[in-house]
Amino acid sequence: MHYVAPPETKVPAPSRGRSQLQSLAMIAIFDVGGPLVLYSLLRSHGFSTVSALVLSGLFPAFGVAMKFVRHRGLDVIGVLVLSGIVCLASLWWSRPLIYRFAVEFMGPDSPRSREFESLWQYESFRHVFRVMTIVWGLAYLAEAAARVVIVELTSTGTAFAISKVMPYVVTGLLFAWMFAYGSWSKRKGERLAAEAEAQEAAAASGRQAPAPETQS
Repeated sequence: MHYVAPPETKVPAPSRGRSQLQSLAMIAIFDVGGPLVLYSLLRSHGFSTVSALVLSGLFPAFGVAMKFVRHRGLDVIGVLVLSGIVCLASLWWSRPLIYRFAVEFMGPDSPRSREFESLWQYESFRHVFRVMTIVWGLAYLAEAAARVVIVELTSTGTAFAISKVMPYVVTGLLFAWMFAYGSWSKRKGERLAAEAEAQEAAAASGRQAPAPETQS
């Protein structure tokens, strides 16, 4: 008596194509087109930039929640889009998001944190953290766009392998850039402060110098 293995159950090609099309439609509606269209409509109807950004984040937030409820899974692209929107919207808060993360990392009540917060009075210091927040926000959106392209143009195995590595690569590059940009900004600030002190000292020396006596 010979054992005959049951035939493998394969998902028909039309079904796989329909599933992929549905996934792309979800991405196009909730992660790309929806936020852009809603932001444009809100701005054209007089909403402020920050209000339009926050409200446009409702599309990816709804997409993330819907995928979690339906499939008990995380919509990574939606999370990235939502994170990028939140980063960019925080530029209109009293303190941008990356600055808040830095304070939390140091400890809000630590001496180092209090010294760090005292630097917020300087425009150059505020500019550094606004730039960092913009870069992080755009990086999140760029990663989301890259994932869409990878899913569309590569095989399932390739897309899966890249998706496992991409977050570490992107995060590592962002932290390396932050360290380099922060060091460069610090050196620039110290140089400008030294030049300003030298100019003030020269001006003070000029004011204290006695006027030459005139001979009759």
